[in-house]
Amino acid sequence: MHGGTTLSGVNRKTTQLSAPPRRFTVLLSPTRRGARLARLLAAAHLREWDVPDAVTERAEHVVAELATKAATHGRVLGRDFRLVLGTTEDGCAVRIEVTDTRGDRLPGVHPEPPAPESESGRGLLLVEAMADRWGVVPGPVPRKTMWAELDLPVGRPHPFG
Repeated sequence: MHGGTTLSGVNRKTTQLSAPPRRFTVLLSPTRRGARLARLLAAAHLREWDVPDAVTERAEHVVAELATKAATHGRVLGRDFRLVLGTTEDGCAVRIEVTDTRGDRLPGVHPEPPAPESESGRGLLLVEAMADRWGVVPGPVPRKTMWAELDLPVGRPHPFG
């Protein structure tokens, strides 16, 4: 004890370190099989990260729709699409990004409903309904990235920090 100071007498400030954002990236073939694999890989990683089941199920649907869109409308022969799955910086949401190689085909932010007899065209309506936020970012040429964020439940510890 030097000068009568003890550890119990020192006002210590503790710093809580949050977990770094999680991130998973994979290139997949722009096929129905690649889109299905994207959904399966996303579900496996979210479960491994202890994301609540309700959010994981929504994320599976969003990944399936964005990956299917990349495999059908964003397809360029010989070029893969990229799935990025992670967390936002604050750890309060899951972020999904799907990048394809058709930057010339940008969807609208507010998709129009298809005709009732149409067999397709509802994918972005589903993304809009299931995601808390979503959008599309052009570039770098020749690419575009469609992204979606799904908030984690408030009032319970987040698995990301």
